[in-house]
Amino acid sequence: MTDTPSFQANRWRRFDDWDARALRLDKFAVEDPENGFSAFEGAADPEPSLDIVDGRIEVMDGIPATDFDMIDSFVAAYHLDPEIAAEAMAMPSQTLARMLVDMNVPREELTRLARGLTPAKLAEVVAQLNAMELAFAYSKMRARSTPGNQAHVTNAKDDPLQLAADAAVAVALGFDEIETTMRVAQNSWANALACCIGSAVGQAGTLFQCSSEEAEELQIGMAGFTSYAETVSVYGTESAFVDGDDTPWSKAWLAAAYASRGIKMRCTSGAAAELLMGFHEAKSLLYLEARCLCLQRGMGAQGTQNGGIDGAPLAGSMPGGVRELLAENLLAVWLDLECASGNDARHSESDMRVGAKILPYLIAGSDLICSGFGSILKYDNSFNPSSFNGEELEEFLVLQRDFEADGGLRTIDGSSALALRRQAIDALSFVLKDLELAEVDETMKQSVAVASGSKETQTLDSRVITEISRRVAERGITILDVMRALHRGGFRQEVENLLFLLKLRLSGDYLQTSAVVREGRVLSAVNDPNRYQGPGTGYRPSAARRKELADIRDVLNREDVLRFEATLESAEQARIEYRHMGQASPGTDRSEVVVGISPGLGTKFFQTLAGHPLSTLLQTLKRGIEDAGGVMRVVRFAHTADTSFLGLSAARLSGSGIGIGLQSKGTAVIHHRDRLPHNNLEIFSNAPITMLAHYHALGANAAAYAHGDSPAPIFVTGDGEALGARFHARVALIYAIETAMTYDEAVPEEIALHFKEPAHD
Repeated sequence: MTDTPSFQANRWRRFDDWDARALRLDKFAVEDPENGFSAFEGAADPEPSLDIVDGRIEVMDGIPATDFDMIDSFVAAYHLDPEIAAEAMAMPSQTLARMLVDMNVPREELTRLARGLTPAKLAEVVAQLNAMELAFAYSKMRARSTPGNQAHVTNAKDDPLQLAADAAVAVALGFDEIETTMRVAQNSWANALACCIGSAVGQAGTLFQCSSEEAEELQIGMAGFTSYAETVSVYGTESAFVDGDDTPWSKAWLAAAYASRGIKMRCTSGAAAELLMGFHEAKSLLYLEARCLCLQRGMGAQGTQNGGIDGAPLAGSMPGGVRELLAENLLAVWLDLECASGNDARHSESDMRVGAKILPYLIAGSDLICSGFGSILKYDNSFNPSSFNGEELEEFLVLQRDFEADGGLRTIDGSSALALRRQAIDALSFVLKDLELAEVDETMKQSVAVASGSKETQTLDSRVITEISRRVAERGITILDVMRALHRGGFRQEVENLLFLLKLRLSGDYLQTSAVVREGRVLSAVNDPNRYQGPGTGYRPSAARRKELADIRDVLNREDVLRFEATLESAEQARIEYRHMGQASPGTDRSEVVVGISPGLGTKFFQTLAGHPLSTLLQTLKRGIEDAGGVMRVVRFAHTADTSFLGLSAARLSGSGIGIGLQSKGTAVIHHRDRLPHNNLEIFSNAPITMLAHYHALGANAAAYAHGDSPAPIFVTGDGEALGARFHARVALIYAIETAMTYDEAVPEEIALHFKEPAHD
């Protein structure tokens, strides 16, 4: 008795398959403007308008000045330029939208006009662009030409050793900035110390921030441990500001405080923040974010971290929500702000949705494509999982390679990664001991050095970590104390790297818009402006960078394939001997099946793509043919390596008119001498999933055809594997090698097989 599937009445079982997909874990929201669930058209979104009397703004977006809330007041006072506003506001929104995607309109002209546009007008303009147009406009409007990326470096234990090691690896991977935060708020100083040291291992110039409570974060920055900040939160409704005990003026003061100490600073805003806080005012995500961004430009912020951020999953639940995230990023660069374009909070459980969301930023480029790429594993990400995390890092590297799009990252080999991790751990351990903060033993060091994540580490007790943080704060330890300790420990290069960043803080060079540090120099919108004006302009990866983008793991070449096959040759020679019997002639035995083998089978190649030794495959075919009353004869052809032509050539030499074509990689066909080349009787095209039982059955069927029967064809079916992605590169290389062995004058060669040992099933 066999088990049969149970069928549910009135339900197509495909829905069961869909129910098992990760997408079913995502939940979606109906569009409901009255309750704030609207990406582009809120129930209370105002119409764009601006009335200026005697240089004073009397009405903005339909609201009289007497009714301005604090956001309106700040935008009117510090964002809008009355000398530009009349011209800009008079332009039809569609005209401005077309200018954004017109490669002939300079970026500078558009950023000038943005200073005269109200939040409602800005939102109305970008809402007219579809997703492709938004991405194109973004590539044109971003401030810096060369793209960059930012990493999250955190862990579930707030383990300083792991933080230092992971920071060093993040630097090697090419991240321009590193951001950390804590599971335990008290551990902020310990986390900052660890990441600061780790980020100085290997090279100089990677900027670092510790995301903490704003006042403490400023203190950490003033102690010299951090070089930038981006947690100065801005909101699009007055109630949200009040709930956060802040005002636009207090945020502007904080921005100035950072800048006065040479610390790079950008604000944070993003779609759905107000909705999550309950203060949406029935306004759309885009309009509220337009208000936020006008505030940020008005307060003189260097840039913005926007694109949903923590609200991205909520924005993504709405119709057009992901398009809105791209639209708000476009608003940011149109307003001439550096843009760390979100993509940190993972907005979906679906890998397809995550990959689709990142693609416009990857191909358009961004100042920082992710405002937090989880360089650590998902469970170690204290900000919550990012769009991409340590698990997917290599996939991101491949996406860069696929599109030749610069996502800011590069490959690192295993030995280099381990050496950097150990250097960072040793440097931090010495500082902890030298400054009498903690003692670290060798077991802890080695445990962290090789660990992928914190679940694998044996490290400091959580109470010790908190005590380290307390001592650093209470004793007033600064970066200078750390540098002296590193110098005493012989970590001279790390001292030089930290000193380099301190000097940059004094000069203020990286306070320019979109500033990062590359190869010892500041790169910003000043000395690396985005000048995109159509094909052949703007950022293009250099030849060296293209080579770097292509340098990923598992890249095959001809030598790799032959080197691997050479490792199999001696084992095959112990199992089979191919005896050359001279030129093959047409057969007369009506029960014979001729197996036509390719030029490299048994000479350069020794197993199928499924891993079957070719000696075993040939024995299996022989047994199948003989079990069905046939006789196998083997002929090697060198005029072709094509499966169909091998099979047809074999059939034309066969006394029965039936032949099998067999390639080195395991592809096989049954052919008849009177059929067209590609009109075979049966084919095994999926060599990687073709098992020996299939070959046995193929041999039996070939013998049946030889006897004039019509057997049921053999089907090789899989489970939907992407076999092309797994094997096509190897297949093409194998075939190229074999076709190079062919020549036009080649005559078929009779081969006698001598099996030295029985086949292994």
